[in-house]
Amino acid sequence: MNTKNNRRRRESMERIQKVFIELLQTKELHEISVSDICKRCELNRSTFYANFVDIYELADKVREDLEREVNLLYEAETTQGFNSNDYLKLFYHIKDNQLFYCTYFKLGYDNQFKLEYYDIHQAKQHFDNRHIEYHVEFFRSGFNAIVKKWLAGGCKETPEEMDEIIRGEYRGRVSK
Repeated sequence: MNTKNNRRRRESMERIQKVFIELLQTKELHEISVSDICKRCELNRSTFYANFVDIYELADKVREDLEREVNLLYEAETTQGFNSNDYLKLFYHIKDNQLFYCTYFKLGYDNQFKLEYYDIHQAKQHFDNRHIEYHVEFFRSGFNAIVKKWLAGGCKETPEEMDEIIRGEYRGRVSK
């Protein structure tokens, strides 16, 4: 295995992703070209195409990386019985990675994200096991709207305040 080339490839991919995310802050996805990215990265187009088919595959890679990172936040909980009430950890992650979350929402991936770890047992208790899929959708949409508003305001509130807001919106249904 050629470690030097692996490191170089990894560094090139990281530069491509970083520049792509930066460009997305001022342009729409369809306005970004491979040439734009390569010029800013000072890389050949062949380097881009050796790693990605096109801009859309790059966007999917950014989404996958963020979703994997978020899932890793809750890895212990999923193997030891998930605690669906730990939003504080997520709010800290969002605050520390605002640019990635802004990018995720700008690309519209929040509409595709499926809640893998929604506490169905708790939902069944609170909603008499009726229309759970609607409650899951309501929760996902409301949570995303609150996060988007927080990001748009520069995450001025603390993660603790955001956790309190979520808990207040669900009026005790989400308990510590």
